[in-house]
Amino acid sequence: MTDSSRDRPGEAIESIPRRHLPRLTDENTFFWQAGRTGKLHFIRCKGCRFHVHPPLPICPRCKSREVAPCAVSGRATVASYTINHQVWERGLEAPYVIAIVEIAEQKGLRLTTNIVNCAPGDVRIGMQVRVLFDQREDVWLPLFEPDV
Repeated sequence: MTDSSRDRPGEAIESIPRRHLPRLTDENTFFWQAGRTGKLHFIRCKGCRFHVHPPLPICPRCKSREVAPCAVSGRATVASYTINHQVWERGLEAPYVIAIVEIAEQKGLRLTTNIVNCAPGDVRIGMQVRVLFDQREDVWLPLFEPDV
């Protein structure tokens, strides 16, 4: 796990849900392996500077093909969440939080993720969070924790 060398109070990263890993493709490898550098990356249009997620080869705003991965701050706000109490797979520890976070760099740039390192009951809409990565094989899963 890459954690930007910060101490992690509260819930251990090992208690986050175990999930199936994404299939890496030419179009998404930059996203799933960005955790190597400790930075979250999204596709960004070189023309209008619009961030795109999930990755597309064309900017949906200006239709430019001049798009490339770009690092973002890793800061976000919880836009929505649910606390899952159901154990769906063996080894999956409940309860855990599934959230949609809005990335600070652009209104509407959202990512579905898990909130870790805090009690599920402490998560709130509007909560400020920051990225951390959980390495599983050759994938770095972006997770978020409270940004206190």
